[in-house]
Amino acid sequence: MPIYNSVAELQNDMQTWRRDIHQHPELCFEEVRTAQIVAEKLRSWGIEVTEGIGKTGLVGTLKCQGNSGRSIGIRADMDALPMQELTGLEYQSVYEGKMHACGHDGHTAILLGAAKHLSENPNFDGTVHFIFQPAEEGGGGGDAMVKDGLFERFPCDGVYGLHNMPDQPKGTFHIKTGPLMASADAAYVTIKGKGGHAAHPQRSIDPLMVGVQLHTALQTIVSRNVSPIDNVVVSVTEFHAGTAQNVIAHDAKLTASIRTTTPELRDMVEKRFKEICAGHAASFGVEIDVEYQRNYPCTVNHEKETEIVARAAKAIVGAENVNTNAPVRMGSEDFSFMLEACPGAYIFLGQADEDHTHSVHHPKYDFNDEILSIGASLWVKLVEQELPRS
Repeated sequence: MPIYNSVAELQNDMQTWRRDIHQHPELCFEEVRTAQIVAEKLRSWGIEVTEGIGKTGLVGTLKCQGNSGRSIGIRADMDALPMQELTGLEYQSVYEGKMHACGHDGHTAILLGAAKHLSENPNFDGTVHFIFQPAEEGGGGGDAMVKDGLFERFPCDGVYGLHNMPDQPKGTFHIKTGPLMASADAAYVTIKGKGGHAAHPQRSIDPLMVGVQLHTALQTIVSRNVSPIDNVVVSVTEFHAGTAQNVIAHDAKLTASIRTTTPELRDMVEKRFKEICAGHAASFGVEIDVEYQRNYPCTVNHEKETEIVARAAKAIVGAENVNTNAPVRMGSEDFSFMLEACPGAYIFLGQADEDHTHSVHHPKYDFNDEILSIGASLWVKLVEQELPRS
């Protein structure tokens, strides 16, 4: 089964929606305009809309006549990033310091296209919940929707999500069972030493020197506590100390980004991180405070639902264009919260071609409109496949 012809006919509409959203990006929990546009379109197609879930999130519900009690949830993220766009496109962001640099504008347009097609061609028996989520980019909008009763109010037998992938060929799908993306945690470290004159270091306790030693020691978590075949990242990304050339600072601050792919690794890394900090505090006679934040959990695909969406993908682009053993990626995704609350799967859709070479979060990134029909066809096929009419 190739791309649905009736979905392909929506290509221009989806492109128009996508570029309008791209031109008017909204950050975490500020997606008022985007959510309003989505809600108005869904209602115009006869889809029931519930707004204000997880603050600026919403759900469109489409029920087809029949006896099936089955239901599916399909999610798209809506928010942009706090960065300056440098694409020079005619539909470039009109807002300074705000940009759709991750393709959420495309994900939203894809789900809208699927919703319009299914409302006009209800070739299924059951219920589809179109989940439009806010604040994926660090705001935890997926968690907010779950805590706001998403799956209690809109029960789903399975929930599915999609993300474009700029480093994979256009029109290919990539997925795997189990961990697909890493957890994202953060550590904020403050080293409290004893400041003084740079000419008299013996009268001070230099927190910068301790921080340098600590940075090196933290790298041993990965090199000496993690199996070479496991996936863990510990990156110290900020180091701040001192205000003058001839002054030994009183304190120093380090920030770290931590990525792991299993709950066991996540626990181990946090334990070792805190132990290493405590050891350095004792060794150098300083006080080290650690604020360790667990943010997004691992994105873990369920086996049954992975097979379900992979089967739908193969029907759209052919088995040769679906990789069901995709490598684990160390980026994170707050769809993970939904997968902890409901069985489901997350799939990548390649968008790379000669005109789309920039990675997500790059100031010249742009979503490839040529994959809009492919993504929307995937969701239509998934619904018709899992909610068949008798």
